[in-house]
Amino acid sequence: MNVDAVLPRDAIPSVDDPSFGRDYVGDPDDEVVVVDGAAVGGTAGVDSGDGGSEEAPPPARAYPIRILSYHEIVNDAVGGRPIAVTWCPICWSAAVYDRTVGGRMLTFGTSGKLADDALVMYDRATGTEWRQTTGRAISGELEGERLRTLAAPVTTWKRFAAEHPDGVVLQPVRGGESGSGRSARDAYDMRPYERYARSGEFGLYGMRGEGRRRTWDREDVDAKAVVLGIERGDEAAGYPVDHVEAAGGVVTDTVGGLDVVVFAADGRTGVFEDPGFAFETREGTVRGDGATWDPTTGRSSDGRRLDRVPARRLFAFAWQDAHGPDSFVGT
Repeated sequence: MNVDAVLPRDAIPSVDDPSFGRDYVGDPDDEVVVVDGAAVGGTAGVDSGDGGSEEAPPPARAYPIRILSYHEIVNDAVGGRPIAVTWCPICWSAAVYDRTVGGRMLTFGTSGKLADDALVMYDRATGTEWRQTTGRAISGELEGERLRTLAAPVTTWKRFAAEHPDGVVLQPVRGGESGSGRSARDAYDMRPYERYARSGEFGLYGMRGEGRRRTWDREDVDAKAVVLGIERGDEAAGYPVDHVEAAGGVVTDTVGGLDVVVFAADGRTGVFEDPGFAFETREGTVRGDGATWDPTTGRSSDGRRLDRVPARRLFAFAWQDAHGPDSFVGT
């Protein structure tokens, strides 16, 4: 693992006091990371109508990639559960972690370092450095510890708004300042990142033209193929989305003793516990056990819901950097 210092610590500022609303400054097809309170185990007290209260999951939250690209880390809490919503623009890596380690709540910032071109975070309590693509501490007091990955799919803002009518979205923290003449949309311009995503280069060199120019020597999967990665114990399995689509949109597997099903249909993806019945995709729709199923939410047309499996989404080169060339499934 190569660790390089690229920027000063916190040169890319994390969001430590996030605010949420109903309106979004970007486009309908912009991607967002979704945190569903029910999926991460967060709860919020609601009036039960008899003077008491009952626990209900808080509204789903959307964290736009447009905003994350300029901050990379959002320290948040959902239903009382501390979480870190993280994004590495170089690795195109979305991962949400529980911020509690050994009973201590951590707050994360950007270290200014890259580990094999992946964001290195640090926690402000101990200064320990953490690799974003794995959630592992790579140096410092907590070296060897691992953050718990939480379920957080990626979808478009348009789909999020339709699927979560009560949902809220992270609000911008820059742009629109008095006298600046710059809108929030301008402050979070995605064009540089989109150019990188489309280019044939990858890594820091591909993003900024700096550092070593990397090569890719395999033909079964592209360096920038989007991968859904699962880690359970010492096992890791990465599913290139285009391979899942080529397999009919549904792949079943066992990772760390857990039976899983991976969906990729109509531009939507998801990883869930395998319920034990067969699925198939027809005309972009997942069907199984007499119902249709949403590939991202795991909800069925008859009210059932699949149990989500925590996974991360990232480019293939970053998954290989973290887990080796034999960690892909279906290649």
